[in-house]
Amino acid sequence: MEFGLHIADFTWQTGAAQLGPALAAHVRNAEAAGIQRITVMDHFWQLPGLGPVEHEMLEAYATLGFIAAHTEKALLHTLVTGAIYRHPSLLAKQISTLNVLSGGRVGLGIGVAWNDEECRGLGFEFPPVAERFRQLEEQLQICLQMWSDSEEPYDGAIWQLERTLNSPQNVTRPYLLIGGGGEKKTLRLVAQYADACNLGYSPQLAHKLDVLRAHCDDVGRDYAEVEKTAMISVGPESAVPAVTTTVRELQELGFTATYVYSHGIDEPARVVELIRGVAAGVDAG
Repeated sequence: MEFGLHIADFTWQTGAAQLGPALAAHVRNAEAAGIQRITVMDHFWQLPGLGPVEHEMLEAYATLGFIAAHTEKALLHTLVTGAIYRHPSLLAKQISTLNVLSGGRVGLGIGVAWNDEECRGLGFEFPPVAERFRQLEEQLQICLQMWSDSEEPYDGAIWQLERTLNSPQNVTRPYLLIGGGGEKKTLRLVAQYADACNLGYSPQLAHKLDVLRAHCDDVGRDYAEVEKTAMISVGPESAVPAVTTTVRELQELGFTATYVYSHGIDEPARVVELIRGVAAGVDAG
């Protein structure tokens, strides 16, 4: 089992003015603790359930660039980018730029987007769900084409590109993860395009994996090729034994990576120490 530190809360004791040094220390500490992946949200306001919307939230790709500069080994990506926030060719270019500058460590996590409140607040369009799924699929197609050797035009229903030139090209083909458990569309897109899925911890996980397996069969994809990743939350009351039990349950279901995010913990080092303890417990069997 690999562990990811998902940084979803930037409201720390250090305060906003010291977020840069605090974040740099946090990701260095995570990497030194053996955490293999570091991710951030792609939101503009803090999410309900994690804190007031007014709490600190950093823009995802500027933050990933900062984290890349302060780490050496960890896989970095968003968990997950909203497909409606950026033109797909800009998104593909952002990922490949960070991939090159990080030595091949930056990938893409993407989803259909859901937060209409922050979109209305900041003036982003928030189309109906069917349109968001169409945008997501074309985003995936354009990114994959720009990350390939092809410079052919792309003629989609939404976007048209005359030449999909992307230079410099990625050091490694970016890891591509789709977040969400929608059974009709999201998991079908995982089967068709992605390296990995990401599902929130719930009693429905085994069923979601069965749905994903059926979609893989439908599109002729080997189910084993799709990495299964999960997301779990921890808070001030979380203890190593209980979290270890949850992660072992995920492991038994076939998940190979667990992304851990915290809420209500204003000392980042506590989160890293918790993950370190859980990882040791899982490894010990």
